[in-house]
Amino acid sequence: MSELHFVGGEKGGVGKSVMPRLIAQHWIDQNKPWHGFDTDRSHGALLRYYKEYATPVEISRVEDLDKIIELASQPDKRVLVDLAAQTERDLHAWVESGDLLELAGEANLKVVFWHVMDDGKDSVDLLGRLLARYGQRANYVVVFNRGRGENFAMYQGSPVAAEVARLGVPTIQLPALHKGTMLKIDQLDKSFWAAVNHRETETEKGLGMMERQRVKVWLRNAYAQLEQLGV
Repeated sequence: MSELHFVGGEKGGVGKSVMPRLIAQHWIDQNKPWHGFDTDRSHGALLRYYKEYATPVEISRVEDLDKIIELASQPDKRVLVDLAAQTERDLHAWVESGDLLELAGEANLKVVFWHVMDDGKDSVDLLGRLLARYGQRANYVVVFNRGRGENFAMYQGSPVAAEVARLGVPTIQLPALHKGTMLKIDQLDKSFWAAVNHRETETEKGLGMMERQRVKVWLRNAYAQLEQLGV
């Protein structure tokens, strides 16, 4: 079965871009072939760190989005779409205009909507809206980003949490990486693999010994969450 993963969260500032980078790096480390589409042409995570795997798409162009399904519907494909903030309207208009979920069933294609969230009310409301839109017709993964929130009580006591449980939606915890280390990785324009494996030298900047170790441990813990899902 082929897989099409839309990774978003709609709200800006939830640290959404870390998740497609993690999925991409995990697949590379596992020698799993994949292709990515990035809807953020200016500074998209896949285009920035995995440009040899990624293609830019314009979310408002139906023709661009059609290319995604043409590729993903081929046998044994693994496709990752990094959704920029505030792309929900265009994406779901496209999904519904051609009933993508019906087509996916006919094409033996698993479509998964990843919702990355912080601990704020907006993230809870946006998740509720996504679940209400597709209900049991779609597959979802809810990601609690611990790097952008420590107390998810607002979600846990909400009707949205009850709906997640009713639908059997898997949830994972994205552990927090030390903010200074993450900032340094981004400043150096390094993938997570490069951050772990490239030492700082006289001619090339990099992470220190403990910084590399922190990233290694963080990746191991994050990968464990992905492996629970079979990703």
